[in-house]
Amino acid sequence: MKLEKVRNIGISAHIDSGKTTLSERILFYAGRIHKIEDVRGGGDGATMDHMELEKERGITITSAATSLEWKGYKVNLIDTPGHVDFTVEVERSLRVLDGAVLVLCSVGGVQSQSITVDRQMKRYQVPRVAFINKMDRTGANPFRVVEQLRDKLGAEAFLMQYPIGAEDKFEGVVDLIEMKSYRFSGDEGQNVDVGEVPADLLEKCQAQRIHMLEQLSMYNDEMMELLLSEEEVPLEMIYKVTRDAVLGGATPVYMGSAFKNKGVQPLLDAVNRYLPSPLDREIRGVDPKDETKKIELKPDPDAPFVGMAFKIVDDEFGQLTFMRIYQGTIEKAGTYVNQRTGRKERFSQIVRMHSDKREKVDSACAGDIVAVTGIDSASGDTYGIERDQCTLESMFVPDPVIKIAVMPKNRSDGDKMSKALQRFRKEDPTFRVMTDEETNEILISGMGELHLEVYIERIRREYDVEIEVGAPKVSYRESPTRAIEFNYKHKKQTGGSGQYAHIVGKLSPLDSISEDSFEFEDHVVGGRIPKQYIPAIEKGFRDILGKGPLAEYPVVGTKIDLDDGSFHEVDSSEKAFYTAAQGCFREYFKQAAPKLLEPIMKIEIECPEDFQGTVVGDVIRRRGIMNSNDIVDGNSVIIAEIPLAETFGYSTDLRSMTQGQGTFTMELATYRETPSNVQDEIIEMKRREKEGK
Repeated sequence: MKLEKVRNIGISAHIDSGKTTLSERILFYAGRIHKIEDVRGGGDGATMDHMELEKERGITITSAATSLEWKGYKVNLIDTPGHVDFTVEVERSLRVLDGAVLVLCSVGGVQSQSITVDRQMKRYQVPRVAFINKMDRTGANPFRVVEQLRDKLGAEAFLMQYPIGAEDKFEGVVDLIEMKSYRFSGDEGQNVDVGEVPADLLEKCQAQRIHMLEQLSMYNDEMMELLLSEEEVPLEMIYKVTRDAVLGGATPVYMGSAFKNKGVQPLLDAVNRYLPSPLDREIRGVDPKDETKKIELKPDPDAPFVGMAFKIVDDEFGQLTFMRIYQGTIEKAGTYVNQRTGRKERFSQIVRMHSDKREKVDSACAGDIVAVTGIDSASGDTYGIERDQCTLESMFVPDPVIKIAVMPKNRSDGDKMSKALQRFRKEDPTFRVMTDEETNEILISGMGELHLEVYIERIRREYDVEIEVGAPKVSYRESPTRAIEFNYKHKKQTGGSGQYAHIVGKLSPLDSISEDSFEFEDHVVGGRIPKQYIPAIEKGFRDILGKGPLAEYPVVGTKIDLDDGSFHEVDSSEKAFYTAAQGCFREYFKQAAPKLLEPIMKIEIECPEDFQGTVVGDVIRRRGIMNSNDIVDGNSVIIAEIPLAETFGYSTDLRSMTQGQGTFTMELATYRETPSNVQDEIIEMKRREKEGK
């Protein structure tokens, strides 16, 4: 397969925008499946949602990969989840893809999760086309969605099509480049009927076409000159400039209704025509021996192999590792080196995935996405042909925000449960497992209630282990609120080799608080503390940040300025200064008026207008702050910030308040000071927990 005819694309969007339904139609029209199944309701469920849980809940939990052919192009397609709880699935898919389709709902438009996905696409500089789905819904308005793309995402968005009708009268689209109408017939919309632009829409379509050409001319001077002199722009030029614009970050917008089988084929044509092939992406690795040195990777099958393991799945046949090959070729039963561990590993089989089905192949080359068996790797590992060849920048993994304690109902199931937890931890970098040293409880942490709920349900089903779940715990943080000066001496000089260290400086709060914000600055002059002891002091401070003195939560937002000190020729050592830093922190941090910080979630709630008052009142009762409250077609869209501690069980509460019609999404927004009455309760609870042991 020629590389310029390969497309590695992902489908990403907000929850319920119709990603999986769209994937299902794409597979059907490409001849990859022979019967369309629906995401919800009878039948076998959508092809890409292959887990039992996904079929029951009608949501996507893990990203599924497949490959298909469309008009002579080979397309590797990944369908990703929409829930923010499974955000790492989107993150790791976008890390290895060349292009993406951003799906938006014609009524909901740009929603909170669309903003998160947009941020992820920008992080990995993934070019995309947008698809406005659900054009058959009441209240469908593609023009408003394009406006939102511009305003909320700052995207260079412009319509490439004009709708013929809308809502229940949606018939098809007009292609603004060729000025032809596309309608879709046949039982499954498989026939594309090309016709003239309807007379009543001609004027609007011409105006929209001029607007589209003006947008595109920003990317090409020649086109701009033709427009200014009012000459006709050749079709070939429009196609070429659109492709350049997409690679330059523009977002052409298509539309349709995947559920009603309309508008999918023109979207596939756009994927072939505008999204990048592996040849169009610049991929750089890093030289492991010299991290400042960048290595340019070329999608050349004959160059030395470099690939990235981006997703791991453990099933009854062992570990399956999804891999994107950036350079070179891999052979079945070949041995390759894991750049992180330096170990040689044998790729016993190479398979192409079609959702959860496998097709064995003997080799795969640059630009391909395949899965391999027989290797033991972690998510984000780079593989090469030799040691210290090249490493690829790993993906961004957000920190978990919620913890719960788990234990098996039957003691005898302990082994099975820990096996399951180890497997999920390996598969999902945002799912963490730890043991509380004091209570000996097993704690699991993740991105939200749904995230942990799904894993607990999977342990029940896949490992047949009944689990008892403790109350959710919030990951609080501790932080100083005022600057204090310290002067601390550590002295042990009674017989034998002594210990002496003396440090003077300032402990102060940082302005911006992030997950692990700690700064250390050394201002010691004139050798008052020898240079070799400074790193030990910094390490001493860093190592004690794990448990703060208030309620043993991690400490953030702290800055240490080391100004002065003294040492002893014989009795000073790195160990003495390390111990001094820890003792100093224990003694002085309490004087810096430390406060507890709690995770604040940004929450977007959608509910019918009639329930708006009840829902807003409930948000305020939960110590929430309202950010905005809009009415869109009889639906109230509320954006607020609520402390995580107040959101447990919210899905059930919202359903009962809105007669089952309310939906919400949430993600971590920031950490903020906990009100003093709440702080006192938390500290008291921690104290009782300790005494109760």
